[in-house]
This record gives sequence, C-alpha cells and structure tokens, in this order.
Amino acid sequence: MAINKVGSKGIEDGSVAAIDFAPNSVTSDKLTDGTITNANLSNSSVTVAGTSIALGASGTLNNKFIDWQSVVVSDGSTVTTMVAGKGYFINTTSAVHTINLPASASIGDFVAIKDYAGTFVTYNLTIGRNGHNIQGVANDSLISTNRASLVLVYVDSTKGWLFTDEHNVADLQYFITATGGTITTSGDFKIHSFTGDGCFVVSDAGPSSIVDYLVVAGGGGGGSRAGGGGAGGGFRLGSCVSCKPALASTALPVSTTTYPVTVGGGGAGGSVPGGNRGCSGSNSVFSTITSAGGGGAGGCSLTGLDGGSGGGGGSSPGATSSGGSGNTPPVSPSQGNNGGRGAAPGGVKYGGGGGGASCAGVNGGTTSGGCGGDGASATPIFGTAPQPFYPVPNGFFSGGGGATAGYSNPGLPGAPGGSGGGGKGGDGGDNEGGSGPNAVTGTTNSGGGGGGSGTSSGCFGGTYAGKAGGSGIVIIRYKFQ
Repeated sequence: MAINKVGSKGIEDGSVAAIDFAPNSVTSDKLTDGTITNANLSNSSVTVAGTSIALGASGTLNNKFIDWQSVVVSDGSTVTTMVAGKGYFINTTSAVHTINLPASASIGDFVAIKDYAGTFVTYNLTIGRNGHNIQGVANDSLISTNRASLVLVYVDSTKGWLFTDEHNVADLQYFITATGGTITTSGDFKIHSFTGDGCFVVSDAGPSSIVDYLVVAGGGGGGSRAGGGGAGGGFRLGSCVSCKPALASTALPVSTTTYPVTVGGGGAGGSVPGGNRGCSGSNSVFSTITSAGGGGAGGCSLTGLDGGSGGGGGSSPGATSSGGSGNTPPVSPSQGNNGGRGAAPGGVKYGGGGGGASCAGVNGGTTSGGCGGDGASATPIFGTAPQPFYPVPNGFFSGGGGATAGYSNPGLPGAPGGSGGGGKGGDGGDNEGGSGPNAVTGTTNSGGGGGGSGTSSGCFGGTYAGKAGGSGIVIIRYKFQ
C-alpha cells in the first residue's frame, strides 16, 4: 500500500535528502494543502540589482538593471568603449570626450550615459557608432546639452541603437551626410568646394544641423584705356565671428533636401577701341546666401560700377571719375567695399583701384594708378593655407584689380591687385599707342577683379583691352563625425 501522507513528527531532521525522491514524485497532489507557502521556505525572495522581490510576486526594475560605472574623466584624447548593460557618468569639465558603442550587439542590449558635471554644452560628448547605425543612420551622435541623460537600446542592423530614454537632450545632434562638389576631409569635418555650378545634396541632416559656408561672387572686369581696376566679387563667410570683414554670426541651418549652387563667372574686361567699362561679375548663390558680382571698372571718363565691391573709376584729361559703391545690394555684415576714383592730374591719367572684400580700392594718384583693395581670408573656418580648394596660396578671396599706370607714362608699372586674386593693372602707355600692356586677369575661382588696361591714342583709340575678373567659388563645411 502506498504511503499517502507522512507527518513531520515521523521524519527526523536531516533524514530526507533530495536523492531520496524520484524525479517528479513530489507534486501538489502529494501535499496536504496543495502548496508550499513562502513561510515554509528558508529563502522566500530573490534579489535583483539590489531590489528584493518575494517569490510569486512581480516588480518593476526599469534602470535598476543598469550597472553604473565609476566616473569617466575626459582628457580630450582617450576614447571609452561601452559594455552592454552598463551606465557611464562622463565628466567633460576640461575637454571633449568620445564614447563608443559596443562593437557587437544583440537585440535588447542597452547602455546608459549621464552628464556628470553639467558641461556637455562647453565640452561636447560624441557617441561613436562603432560600426552600427544610430537611429537608423550611419553617423555618430553629438550630445551638447548640459545634464543630458539617455539610454540607448540595440534593435537590429537597420536601425541599430535607438534612444529610448532621453532627458535634457533638446540639442541632440546627428551628423550631416551630403554629396556634391569636390569633397575634402579635414579632421572631423567634410568640406565641399564648388568651382562651377552644381548641387549640394543633403541625404541626412538630423535635427538642428548647420553648415559653415564661403560664397564668393565673380570679380568685375577692368576698364580699357586709362582704365580702373575691376572689383572683387561679393564675399560672404558664415559662422566664424573672429574674422573680417564680412561674416555671419551664425552658421546656416540645412535640411534633408537638394540645394542648387551657382558659382558666378568673372566679368569681361573693357573692350577696344575706346575707353570702355569692364563688365560686372555674376552672382554666386547657396541656399539663402547670395553674393553680388564685383562691379566693372570705368575706362577713360567712365565711373566704376556698383557691386559686391565697387569698380575703380577711369580717367581722362581734366576729369575725375568716381569708383562704384560696394556692398550693393546691402547685406550685413558687408560683402565688400567701394572702388577708388580715377584722376587726371596735369593731363596724366591714372585709374582707381577696384574695391576688395577687406578694404576700398585706392584712388588714382598724381604719379600712379590706384592699387586694388585687399580681399578677405577664409582660413579661420576652412583652414590655414595652403588648401587644395584655395586658388591663391594665402587663402584670400575677392581682391580688387589694380588700375593702369595711365596715359603718357610709357613703361610705368601698373598698380598691383589686392590680395585675394586681384589682377595687376596695365603698364603706362604713350600718346601715340606705343605701349601699355601687361594687365592681368583676376585669378580663377578667387573672385578677384581684373586689371585695368594701359592706353594708347586717346579715349577713342586703344590697343589693350581691360582684363576679365576671376570666377567665384562656393565652399561648404560641416561636422561629419
């Protein structure tokens, strides 16, 4: 006969071992009341991540599963690689920091990050993707909000790591992905340079994504016969507030779209015979930024034309011809400066220099033509010279063209163009047409103004045409990692 029940008094302490029970032999049917209460167990609860939960009960653990690590103090160079299930306090009091996601991941893996000292605005934290997507994009993420707290969970190879808990991360930034132009990598930045028309195509911008920019218009052409220097093209540089003269105080926001880019051509030089104006350069355009073409220079008695910078005035006996106005149409900060006026002291003719991005063209003097105004530097944003996308070694753009040395001055050297691609003015000529050559075109893709021509045979004669301005350029920079 089977033994259905055994009283506790019939069992001595320690007399029953687990090996004495056949597998599956003790069921609820064999127990007096069908259950074994927690009170009858020596261990009646479990402890998970420091939280005690009674057997048979439920509880919410949330981030209590996170195994928080000691504070990571950034030194600006060391990179931390996270481990799934762990949390990291990041101290960026004195330097930026990069923390990489785990190299391998499975669905449900998670990591947590907390701004330890409230300094992510001053010294940002970069989350390196380490071969995975973040939010479905193959880009690193930049955290630039003080007191940011976040948890990332891995889902699959398509979306990668997703942000599931975000606190104080309004400035969470994903890096830009874009194509177009000639692309150069400089540190953590991609630089797109356009030397002709094209498209800047943003395939992923992320929230609040911004780009730095340089937009330079085509330079103006130099005048012919005692001609002034052509003006530098309009110069507009975005995001760097420490440079001069024409900088936006903030960079330009972009979205996921295609931005047509227009690069302005240089204006033709003044024709011969006769003292004729050079043509103004063409505008360059990127997004909402338009830089105006440099004004063409006057020849003989003609004034310079208005533009991004103003063209230099021409010169004729007994006349003074004004230079064109810069920063036309007006923008703030200014995109350029005025051209110099032409002069004719004692019947000898000297044209005015073309305006440049940094300073005005020089007036024609009593012994020489006016020099072109200097251009402006792009190096504070796009790097010190030389760079593959700089048309001149010093990294300057939009220099004004130099004026001719003038009438009745055989062999006198023409005035130099301004730094930033401005062309030299033509040498002096005699009254009978014997000399007056060597004017120089503005440098291609610099936005430099063309040099004014030398002279011969009075206002309606002439052998040497004014020189063309240089074409413009558009350069765009953004952080990609």
